[in-house]
Amino acid sequence: MRWFNRCIVGILPLFPKSFVWIFSRRYVAGKTLADGVEKARSLNAEGCLVTIDVLGEDISRLDEAEQAKRECMAVLDAIRNEKINGNLSIKLSQLGLKIDPEACYRNVREIVQKASEMGLFVRIDMEDASVTDATLAVYRRLRTEYKNVGAVIQACLKRSREDVQQLIREGIAHVRICKGIYDEPAAIAYKDKAAVREKYAELVRLMFESGSYAGVATHDKILVRRVLEHVKAKAVPNSHFEFQMLLGVTEKRRADLVARGYALRVYVPFGEHWYAYSMRRLKENPAMAGHIIKNLFIRN
Repeated sequence: MRWFNRCIVGILPLFPKSFVWIFSRRYVAGKTLADGVEKARSLNAEGCLVTIDVLGEDISRLDEAEQAKRECMAVLDAIRNEKINGNLSIKLSQLGLKIDPEACYRNVREIVQKASEMGLFVRIDMEDASVTDATLAVYRRLRTEYKNVGAVIQACLKRSREDVQQLIREGIAHVRICKGIYDEPAAIAYKDKAAVREKYAELVRLMFESGSYAGVATHDKILVRRVLEHVKAKAVPNSHFEFQMLLGVTEKRRADLVARGYALRVYVPFGEHWYAYSMRRLKENPAMAGHIIKNLFIRN
């Protein structure tokens, strides 16, 4: 069935977006902030924390970055006003990083400052390897003033061990560890799944051993088991880490971890730019496309 599922994902771009939305709504809260808030509330009711993200990375003008900043500010207002147990995730390219890095920094600083005044946290998502240095540079500048901001490190990149160790040495390693979804060249990234898994476990171990706060962002049942074994063996306090998962992925595993008393944060994306994000998720999990097709056209 794998070939069938991949074929479904491959031909989806040929269909109207209204049809693709049927596949996408599992991974996206909706197209409006109200949709994001509603999904966040339901996840809070299930015992999950959330991080809310305004979709849309590809901008070409600084006025688009200004608009993205206003949308991020609106998310912060909604989290506070609606009493959501969650934080905000942002992408620097959406805020102008590739157009004017200094304007991007000013936009992000405004967001982080407002969040600080509200007692809220902001996570800077990591994008492809072309902006890793620039993203970490913005993070380091922010951490000279603010504590309510964290970064993301991708285990697939060969540089990531040194990045994590350096952030630990600087005392600013509030880091989400993820495998990484970008198709990077073999010269700078591990391509073997087993190698990425080993590097991921190593980065989490470094975070735990340093006493830094780790966001353990994975759906991999082997990694989840290994992390829990390490937590038990080394008596890592629950207050030092949280699991993180994407909306619509491995929901049974998510519920199990919550039931066992572990903090788990769900990534809740919303916005008009849902299409590109959804296609990326479906390419990662083509079995979901096949499952949806079966439900649509096959009646038991």
